[in-house]
Amino acid sequence: MNKTLLSIFMSSLTVSGIAAADELLSLQDDATQWAMPAGDYASTRYSELKGINHKNIEDLQLAWSFSTGILRGHEGNSLVIGDTMYVHTPFPNITYALDLNNDGAIKWKYEPKQNYDNVVPVMCCDTVNRGLSYGDGKIFLNQADTTLVALDAVTGKKVWSDKRDDPKTGATSTGAAFVFDDKVLVGISGGEFGVRGYVQAYELDGTKSWKAYSTGPDAEMLIDADKTTSMLKPVGKESSLKSWSGDQWKIGGGTTWGWYSYDADLNSVYYGTGNPSTWNPLQRPGDNKWSMSLFSRDLDTGMAKWIYQMTPHDQWDYDGINEIVLVDQKVQGKMRKTAVHFDRNGFGYTMDRVSGELLVAEKFDPVINWAKSIDMKTGRPILADKFAPEVAGEDVNTVGICPTAMGAKNQEPVAYSPRTRLFYVPANHVCMDYEPFEVEYVAGQPYVGATLNMYPATGAHMGRFFAWDAREGRVVWDNAERFSVWSGALATATDIVFYGTLEGYLKAVDAKTGRELWRFKTPSGIIGAANTYQHKGKQYVSVLSGVGGWAGIGMAIPSLENDSDGLGAVGAYKDLSSWTNLGGVLNVFSL
Repeated sequence: MNKTLLSIFMSSLTVSGIAAADELLSLQDDATQWAMPAGDYASTRYSELKGINHKNIEDLQLAWSFSTGILRGHEGNSLVIGDTMYVHTPFPNITYALDLNNDGAIKWKYEPKQNYDNVVPVMCCDTVNRGLSYGDGKIFLNQADTTLVALDAVTGKKVWSDKRDDPKTGATSTGAAFVFDDKVLVGISGGEFGVRGYVQAYELDGTKSWKAYSTGPDAEMLIDADKTTSMLKPVGKESSLKSWSGDQWKIGGGTTWGWYSYDADLNSVYYGTGNPSTWNPLQRPGDNKWSMSLFSRDLDTGMAKWIYQMTPHDQWDYDGINEIVLVDQKVQGKMRKTAVHFDRNGFGYTMDRVSGELLVAEKFDPVINWAKSIDMKTGRPILADKFAPEVAGEDVNTVGICPTAMGAKNQEPVAYSPRTRLFYVPANHVCMDYEPFEVEYVAGQPYVGATLNMYPATGAHMGRFFAWDAREGRVVWDNAERFSVWSGALATATDIVFYGTLEGYLKAVDAKTGRELWRFKTPSGIIGAANTYQHKGKQYVSVLSGVGGWAGIGMAIPSLENDSDGLGAVGAYKDLSSWTNLGGVLNVFSL
């Protein structure tokens, strides 16, 4: 039995939530382990390990691999705690505990019982799951059917579970659960089915703590009209209700399926909300608050501290769920506690994470044309009517919009290096044509209301991997990729950055210049995120391969090769459709 993990587990049986929080703070500071989805509370995806460096990177090779047996898209990454690695799969969300002392031999396996016919048909963009979390001696799995499960980290036995929503209404879960201090936070998916977004917080024993909606009355959103701010001003009474027509907010989207961050000193949790429902903007007049927004909330109470809406009255499906990275940096000559976010709408935002002040908002791809810029006084985008579907009207095809609904960057998480002070960003370089049409809401049925077609923005490449200076809002170096980069990044203390490609390559590049140092062809396209750990004195890098997600769903499901998903993704990536999908594989590398 893993003595390190057993010791952690046994101590958690007798200590308070405070001690469990202290344990997580200790684990995130231990570079030999990877105990959180993004490596730390701040979502930096940075490691201090130095075993793999510029001098020996060419000798990096596959140490061992593990097949999950599932053929759909594998997002997220493994966890490493003590001598055990925890690995998840897409639906049916199998969880494995693997023995690092024995090249990944299975210690235990947990396979949930979920109703395929109720769940899978209402999962918008593949059956992905973005990973596991750890806390209090438990592994937390956020199942597709909206059940949160706490598993004994040593034995894999279920400790408690709670099913919080109904897939028959279109509600599912694709995001990871997140453990911060003594709370477990989970969001909800289903914006394309008119699901009303929210965040649910639990105590570590499964007791429900608070629930905060993205839209609706202040009381249900946990908003204080006088204290919750936006652009440094109080949001005012019923700010969300006043921005919708009638009861549209009840089916208004704003789902919360992305990434979460936490500042322990401020006791603030940060996350973004998704698109409003439907995709047809003419059917939902108003700003549609607070979809497409960044939130800062008090972890203990859930009360909103500040909100910033990036894309008011979204007309393009620019979900705001991408990660928010918390770093301290000097902006405009002053040290700030910042929150950095690369939105699907193509703008990189640097916020003051204490006050919610907007500090920087710049395009990170020059082809972005739906907005000319961001008004720094109001925070609102200055729109280009030529690329606004609402201006053209229903049943009119607006062409040449950049970026696509998949965004200039989707859910694939960035990495940040405190050595270079740069962010490393996996991105798309794709534009679209967009035609809205009238759609009727029926619970459990698609509530999209638009058709679209996607294609490369400029040149032959549809992807980028670039370095960004968030202090100034500028690209430092930029690598073109043939296909969208759908893999999360990893930065290390030896100035090496790892990321994967849809063709299946795990790549290592120089953090300062972007020069490629190494690559390895895995069995399938990579939409997972690389991470690293140390075992018995040796550094390892791991990544899940298994093509899928929105960009790769046509390869994961051959029946969709003719774009029967109706969302335009497969056609843009038809050059990949002849590839063999060998399913999910955990690839582990060492020197």
